[in-house]
Formats: sequence, C-alpha cells, structure tokens
Amino acid sequence: MKNTVLGLCLSALFCAPCLAQEPWLPVVVYQPSHQTDTGENYNEAGTASAIVEYALREPPFYKEYKVWSYYQPGLHHATTGSNTMVAHTTAVEDGKISGYAWELRQSNALHPQFFIGVHNNSGTGRHALWGYIHDGGEMEAANRVFSNILIEEIARATDLENRGTHLDSSAGRNDYRCASTTRQAFYSIDENVNGAPYRVILEIGDSEKSRAFLLDEAKRRAVGAAIKRGLERFIKTL
Repeated sequence: MKNTVLGLCLSALFCAPCLAQEPWLPVVVYQPSHQTDTGENYNEAGTASAIVEYALREPPFYKEYKVWSYYQPGLHHATTGSNTMVAHTTAVEDGKISGYAWELRQSNALHPQFFIGVHNNSGTGRHALWGYIHDGGEMEAANRVFSNILIEEIARATDLENRGTHLDSSAGRNDYRCASTTRQAFYSIDENVNGAPYRVILEIGDSEKSRAFLLDEAKRRAVGAAIKRGLERFIKTL
C-alpha cells in the first residue's frame, strides 16, 4: 500500500445492526465556495454549490458531506470573503467566527479522509481550471497526485484548459499564513486547520471568461460527475 493508514481503513469492515459485513467507506467533504463578491452580477457560491450537488448524486457513493456557511446565521463573512485573508478566516468579529472557520469546524468533526474545495477563478482571461494544494507537510506529494487526477478528469469532460496543480503559497494572495512554514496559504487546506490528509482546492473556470460555461446546468453536471470519477480513480491508487 502507498499509504498504510488509509490502506488499512479501506480494507476494514464494520458490523451493521443485522451483523452483515459491509465494506468501510471513506469520508469525503466538499466545501463549495460561499462567496458572492467575486464577479459582477455573478454568484460564485451558487455555481460551486450546484457542482458539488451533482458530485454528491454521482456514483460511486461514499460517506459524503457538503459544508457550506451560505445559509448559516451568527457568522461573519458567511457569504463573502477571501480564503487567504486573516480578517475573513481566523478573525473573530463581535464574538462571531467566520464562515470559513465554521466550515472547517464542521468538516473536522466528520473526520474526513478527503476534502475537496470547489471555487471559480477570476481575472485570469483563461477558460481554464487549476488545482491548489498546501505548500509543506508530509502529504504534499500525495495531494499533488490527488489534484492532478481531479483536474485531468474535469478537463477530459469539458473544454476547460488544464492549467495544472499549484502550491497555495504561489498564489501570493493576501495575509493568511501557514503557522508551520510562515508562507502565504489558503486557510481551508492548511494542515494546521484541516485534519483531512487529502486536501485540494479546485478553481474551475474564470467568472468572466467562463461565465456562460459556469451558468450552464449541463456543464455543471459534467464537472460534478468528473470530480466523482477523479475521486474514485484516486482512491483506487491507495
């Protein structure tokens, strides 16, 4: 096995109430963007959520969950904000945690093996997709494989250009930094925040260049199905 811990989990069995033996299923968390402030007259949260919903409906079925702060009361930046700003992630405002912090609490409580963030890019001028993984940590190489497989499957199913997998530090965005490396990072896939061993953020399309694509229900369905195929393919390598 390439990963002993997950390999043991995947081969484990548990007893159902009827005492029948059923295979253990991995836990997968999807985190669609909750952002509504990333494009003029455009709701990134709606697109990302739709893609995730299609992925959830696509076989094979695991223990899959969506964590999304969009409709949650009592939070700050529950429908806006950047994954790379302290003010929108770790900061507490008037006793309220952020939407991102709430989502990660929900995710960690589920103890997932796999975490997939779904977002759109903007300002790139490219009809493309990108994968982002966390810079540093023992799972960096494995997460690169995970990301590469996911974006390869999406590119195969659509006309989106595959722009490859990148380290979150390479984005050079804002002021959130990993406590271990002190480099700029994406809060949601920081290993100090997110307990899932396999973590990736997908930037699917550009909110301006890919607008028609992102609003097309058939394209959203195709992307969701491709994400599930990529997940299945990656799990089979472990």
